[in-house]
Amino acid sequence: MKKIYCLLLLVMLVACQKKNKHQEVNELFKADITLLIQKVAKLKYSVQSDSTEAQIQRQFLEAHQSYKKVEMISEYYSPTVSKAINGPAISEFEENDKITVPPEGFQVIEELVFPKYNATSKKELVQELGVLTANLTRLEKVSSTNELTDAHVFDAMRLQVYRIITLGITGFDSPVVFNSIPEALVSLETIEKYYRVFVENKKVSNAKEVLDIFEKGKKYLKSNTDFNTFDRAHFIREIANPLSRGLYKTQIELGIPFMTESRGLKPTAQTIFDKDAFDAEAFSGFPDYKTTPEKIALGKKLFNDPILSGNNTRSCASCHHEEKAFTDGLERAISLDGKSMLQRNTPTLANIAFQRVFFSDSRVGYLEDQAVAVIKNENEMHGSLEKSAIAIQKNPNYVKEFKKAFSKGEINEFEIKNALGSYIRSLSHYDSKFDRYMQNKEAFTADEKAGFNLFAGKAKCATCHFIPLTNGTVPPNFDRSESEVLGVPNKNKTLDGDLGKFVLTQAAIHKFSFKTPTIRNIELTAPYMHNGVYKTLEEVVDFYNEGGGIGLGFDLPNQTLPEDKLNLTEKEKKQLIDFMKTLTDERYLRSKK
Repeated sequence: MKKIYCLLLLVMLVACQKKNKHQEVNELFKADITLLIQKVAKLKYSVQSDSTEAQIQRQFLEAHQSYKKVEMISEYYSPTVSKAINGPAISEFEENDKITVPPEGFQVIEELVFPKYNATSKKELVQELGVLTANLTRLEKVSSTNELTDAHVFDAMRLQVYRIITLGITGFDSPVVFNSIPEALVSLETIEKYYRVFVENKKVSNAKEVLDIFEKGKKYLKSNTDFNTFDRAHFIREIANPLSRGLYKTQIELGIPFMTESRGLKPTAQTIFDKDAFDAEAFSGFPDYKTTPEKIALGKKLFNDPILSGNNTRSCASCHHEEKAFTDGLERAISLDGKSMLQRNTPTLANIAFQRVFFSDSRVGYLEDQAVAVIKNENEMHGSLEKSAIAIQKNPNYVKEFKKAFSKGEINEFEIKNALGSYIRSLSHYDSKFDRYMQNKEAFTADEKAGFNLFAGKAKCATCHFIPLTNGTVPPNFDRSESEVLGVPNKNKTLDGDLGKFVLTQAAIHKFSFKTPTIRNIELTAPYMHNGVYKTLEEVVDFYNEGGGIGLGFDLPNQTLPEDKLNLTEKEKKQLIDFMKTLTDERYLRSKK
C-alpha cells in the first residue's frame, strides 16, 4: 500500500510539474522586471549625481539589455505598455482623439545619451527616466495578473526568435548606438532559460539538438559583435531558423497546442520564411471575404473587363500589367481622359495583401475598399458598382460565374468587390530566390549575400522595409503598417509638394508622409517613389545614401528617415541592388522568358 501511495504521489507531482511550467516562467519574468526597474533606477541616480559620460552610457546599455530579458513576455501580453517602454523615438498621431503624442522610452533616452551626453539635457533626461520608471511600474502591475499557459509561452518564444531576426539584428530599436548584437544575445539567452524550464527532466527527442543551437547561437553572437560586419544571412539560416523549427518540434512532442486564432503570420509556421507562413485571409479581417478558387476566377475576369469603368474603355488591367508585377512602367498613371497624369505612381498589386492599409496615403484599410476607391475615382475609372452590377446581370456567363462563386448568386457591390479582392489576394504568394535561399533550397552569390547583410544592417533598409515582407507591416505581429517621411524630390530637385497622409489627418507629423511599400519584385516596378521621380534602383540607393530629403538640403524637421549619410561604397551599392533583384518572384521571371 505504501508503494502504491508513493507511486500515486510521484504521478501527481509529475502532473503538477507539467501543469505549472508556465508559472515557473512567469516567476522568472517577474524577477527580471524587478531587475530592470533596479537598472533604470541606477541609471537615473547616475544622471542625477552627474556621473561621467562613460558611466551613464554604460548603465544605459545595461538597462536596455536588461529590457531584452522581459521583452518576450512583455510584448506578448502587454504590447501597449511595451511600446511605451521601447517604442520608436517618433511622435504618433492618435486618430481617434486627433492629437499628436510625443515618443517616450528607451529609444528617446538613447538619443539623449548617445553619441555624446551633454549635461544641458540632464533635466530632460531625468524626466524621461521618470516616465520610463512609471511605465515599468505599470508593466510590473499588469504582469501580476498575466494568465500564462504553456501554449502561450511557446508561441511567445517563437515570436521572439522572429523579433530577433526582423527587429533585433537589424538595429530597429538601437538606432543610434547599434548595440543590437549584444542585445540579441540577451534575447537568445532568455528564450533558452524558458525553454529549459520545459525540457528539464523530460525525455524530449530534440532537446539536445535545440540546446546545441542555443550554444551555437550564443557563441556566434559573442564572437561577432560588430553591427556593420555581422553576417545576418548566416545567423538566420544556420541558427535562428533551425531554432524556431526546433521549438516547433518540441512543442509538438510535449503535446502543447498551437494558437488557433487567425493571424497574418500563421501560429503554425515553423519559420518566418516558410513558403506559406503568411495568411492573406487573416489580413482581410472579414470571414465573409474568404477567398475561393471560384471567386479568384471571377475576380480575374472582372479585373480585365472594362465593364467596371464609367465609359467601358478602361479595366483594372489597363494600369496594372502582369509582366511588370502589376504596375504600368509609367512615372504616374495616365488619367481616364488620356491626356493628364494622376497624382501618384501606380503601385504593384503583387503581394499587396500582406499589409494593413492601402494607397500611398494609407486612406483605406481593406483590400476590397481599395478596389472600390479606384473604380469610383473620376480620374481613374469613373465607374459605379451599382451600374456595373446591372450591366453584369445581363451577361449570362457572368450570371453563371457569380452563382458558382457566391452561394446566393446575387450580383451586387459586395460580390463584385469581394471577387476583385479575392483575385488580388491570390497574387500574394512569395516564390523568389530570396525565399528559397532562406529555406535552404538555393544558394546566394557572394554579392547577393553581402547585399542582404547590407539591407538588414549598415544600409538600414530593413528598419522600414521589414523582412521578410519587405513592406512597412511591423513584425512579428504584423498588425499595423507604417508610413515614413523621406523627403522625396520632384523633377526640379526640390521637395515634392504632395503632402501625403497629412491631407487625411491634418497632423503636422504626417506632412509628406507615405506608406512604406513592398520592394518585392522591385526590378520590375520602375520608376520609383510615390511620384515616380527615380528611374533606376541606382538613383534610389543614392537618395537613401545621402540621408533622404535633409541630406539633399531640404528643410524637413519631421523627416523620419535617418538623415545621416550611409557612406556606402560603390561596390556596396551594387551588392545592395544585387540582393534586391533576388526578391523577384519566379512567376514574373518565367513571364519574361
